[in-house]
Amino acid sequence: MLLNARVKLFISAMTHVALVAMNMVFLTAHNVIMLGVTGFLISLIWTFNVKKIAFGTWIDRIVYSCGACTGTLSGYYLATYLTHL
Repeated sequence: MLLNARVKLFISAMTHVALVAMNMVFLTAHNVIMLGVTGFLISLIWTFNVKKIAFGTWIDRIVYSCGACTGTLSGYYLATYLTHL
C-alpha cells in the first residue's frame, strides 16, 4: 500500500513540474493559450501536492524530488515538440 502511495506521489510531482517546464517553453514561444492552460493546471495540481509533501517523510520528499526531476525533462521535451508542430 505504501509503495502505491509513493508511486502516486512521484507521478503527481512529475506532472506538476512537467507543467512548469512546459509553461516556460510556451512563455518563450509566446503561446498565450497554452500558457493559460498550463498555468491553471499548475495551480490545480499544487493544491493536491501541498498536503502530501508538507506532512510527508524524508523518503516521500526524495520520491517527490525524483518525480520533479523527471517532470522537468519530460515537460521540456513535450512542450518543445508541441511548439514545433
